[in-house]
Amino acid sequence: MTRRPLRLVAALLLAVVVAGCGAAKAGPQEWHGGRIFLATGNTTGVYYQLGGGYADVISRHLSGYEARAEPTGASVENINRLADGDMEIAFSLADTAADAVAGRGAFDGQAQPVRALARIYSNYTHVIVRAEGKIDTFADLRGKRISTGSPKSGTDIIAGRLLTAAGINPDRDIKRLSLSLPETVKRMRAGSLDAMFFSGGLPTPGIKDLLSSAPGRFRLLPIADLIEPLAARYGSVYTTASLPREVYGTPSATPTITVSNVILVPSDMPDQLAYDLTRLLFTYQGELIKVHPEAANFIRESAAGTDPIPLHPGANRYYRNG
Repeated sequence: MTRRPLRLVAALLLAVVVAGCGAAKAGPQEWHGGRIFLATGNTTGVYYQLGGGYADVISRHLSGYEARAEPTGASVENINRLADGDMEIAFSLADTAADAVAGRGAFDGQAQPVRALARIYSNYTHVIVRAEGKIDTFADLRGKRISTGSPKSGTDIIAGRLLTAAGINPDRDIKRLSLSLPETVKRMRAGSLDAMFFSGGLPTPGIKDLLSSAPGRFRLLPIADLIEPLAARYGSVYTTASLPREVYGTPSATPTITVSNVILVPSDMPDQLAYDLTRLLFTYQGELIKVHPEAANFIRESAAGTDPIPLHPGANRYYRNG
């Protein structure tokens, strides 16, 4: 089911809001009529929280524009909707975005016209299993009921790649379910799933809720030893880190796989708008930190390092000139 009819209604409502703010807040010179939609992710994930905060910053601090965050299935869907003109800004995992600009993976043969505003925080891959499920190693996932994340999400891609790297066919060797984070958490609690994947910032609200609501019933599986087969196939886009014990109150830190997040825009976005949107990320970073602590990990000195995803010229001007 397409969201386009709902989006058109929302665009009309935003246009009324913009018009009601006076001549200084509207005009035909504004790109896409002065409305900006942000493609985020599941409603209990970090993308959605930060996207809402970023939309608020844009609406309050960028004259002529009103912004709104939209819940989505995350990375692949976000990029497709950005390229289709259905969204103006999108959050994505860097590996999915790299596939998009190269026309491979989920975008096989169709390179997408997207550009980056910034590399932001890193996502940690959460592999969570039921404590009584006799899953002690990654290999023990074979034959189990597993949610690999929303369809067309970066989580779904990473899950498939990790399973393949471990010699487990994700479509034949497990009972694979592609579920949103809220539905996954619901089924983990109900006992109808043995394990789940989720790639997210720290803390991910849905994960925190799952682990804190039933102490000892679930645990995080260490997976950092899969970095070598991943790197051999996909290069340096994946790294390792320890998920600190204090984030979810686990008995110890959990070695895992990480990947950076990027903020994307269409390649035809005006340079000045891309410049301003990038500037807002850092000028009002304090406001975003209040929305979610991962915003503290937006580092201007490294934000331009989006390779192999091209940086938008407007964003590049910001990093060069401030």
